[in-house]
Amino acid sequence: MKTKVQVAIIGAGPAGLLLGHLLRAEGIEALVIERASPDYVLGRIRAGVLERTTTDLLDRLGLSDRMNAEGLPHDGFNLADGERLIRIDIAALTGKQVMVYGQTELTRDLMDAAPGRGLEIVYEAADVALHDIESDRPSVTFQKDGSVHRIEADFICGCDGFHGPSRQAIPASAGQAFEKVYPFGWLGILADVPPCNHELIYANHENGFALASMRSKTRSRYYIQVPLTDQVEDWPDDRLWDELAVRLGPDAAASMTRGPAIEKSIAPLRSFVFEPMRHGRLMLAGDAAHIVPPTGAKGLNLAASDVAYLSEALIRYFQQSDSDGIAAYGPRALARVWKAERFSWQLTTLMHRFPDTDPFARRMQMAELDYIASSTAAQTTIAENYVGLPL
Repeated sequence: MKTKVQVAIIGAGPAGLLLGHLLRAEGIEALVIERASPDYVLGRIRAGVLERTTTDLLDRLGLSDRMNAEGLPHDGFNLADGERLIRIDIAALTGKQVMVYGQTELTRDLMDAAPGRGLEIVYEAADVALHDIESDRPSVTFQKDGSVHRIEADFICGCDGFHGPSRQAIPASAGQAFEKVYPFGWLGILADVPPCNHELIYANHENGFALASMRSKTRSRYYIQVPLTDQVEDWPDDRLWDELAVRLGPDAAASMTRGPAIEKSIAPLRSFVFEPMRHGRLMLAGDAAHIVPPTGAKGLNLAASDVAYLSEALIRYFQQSDSDGIAAYGPRALARVWKAERFSWQLTTLMHRFPDTDPFARRMQMAELDYIASSTAAQTTIAENYVGLPL
């Protein structure tokens, strides 16, 4: 194991692995440090809709063959208002597509390619801590196989998620968090059944939000909005399938195939942004710096755009001795982050029932959906944001 590297990356999720590959492709020494095991990392059931920004990065690295063979390109998606499907034709409105390809599969591709490309990953690193991030030679310590290891680096990149140590290493006086916690969660079920529609359906129903999604032509992912007080045990499979049929509407219900859950869980929803995304020689990326509600499919894609900006800045620094990109990284990334936060918050507000939703607020939701159904301009705005704003 190296003791000195140019870039130490905390976290072996998609953001950390993608950053490591981009740096290694340019000959930059990078070491990825991950607290969990490879199996645990791959066991996280997360996003499945990839923007063009994300797929372009995989193409650039030559790691998109399996995605292109097994992923599902989508030209649009649907909003349901209880009476109709409002199709947002993103291909016609933007000239682009999104790709349905599970985060687990993308992570597996990045993991499998690491040894052959010289990207070293240390798994099951305990007690990870960051040191001297305001100096020109920060370091990371961790325990592995009964020993304490110290890695010195020129830069540390925190790609370790919302609960990781990287953001916590920034002094409280040097940062500010912006947060909105939503008063409900998403109960999700993953099942080996064909999807009920060839495109995603986001449904606004009087019982609450529902989403029909998929991971492949034979594996489906469904969600319903539930109170935060609910437990998974409150929702046996039959009850959940029955509720999905009601909220998604009769057409989707008629095409729905039921099956036993492979995985079932409840995820709380929040909007969160931490500023700045750089402090000294520490840069944050992905969930370490921001969280979006999953309604807009932005979480993984925002991590990818962070990594695109960050890798560009680091490559300029090491290859051209140009530090301007490092200084500009945070503001540049945050400009895109806040736009994605706006879109995810807006779509979440439109499609969910809040505890304080009164008859007027409900009428506003329905009026907005009716306007979207009849307005090419409104649909274009949604399509541009859903497919991903330019870098």
